[in-house]
Amino acid sequence: MATIIKDENLTKVAGSVKPDAKKRVVLPKPLVREGVTYNIYSNSIGQIILDPQVTIPASEAWLFQNPEALASVRRGLSDAAQGKVSKVDLDTL
Repeated sequence: MATIIKDENLTKVAGSVKPDAKKRVVLPKPLVREGVTYNIYSNSIGQIILDPQVTIPASEAWLFQNPEALASVRRGLSDAAQGKVSKVDLDTL
């Protein structure tokens, strides 16, 4: 199994939380982000890890399956963040 805990600097965000009658635990608002789902993992001593996941549209999955294209996009984003941009006249293309 892949490493799930990618940052061991854990912060306690709530204490003495009990499941409700339907065995649900409510997450504190600051932890909940729109569009996020969770993979749930547990270990032999009962600790539970929620690993946040996001989905991408199938029409965009090709980018993550193409290392060259993904590297190009990352270079472009890095250049833009550094202000390395230029205007293009779309009529001349």
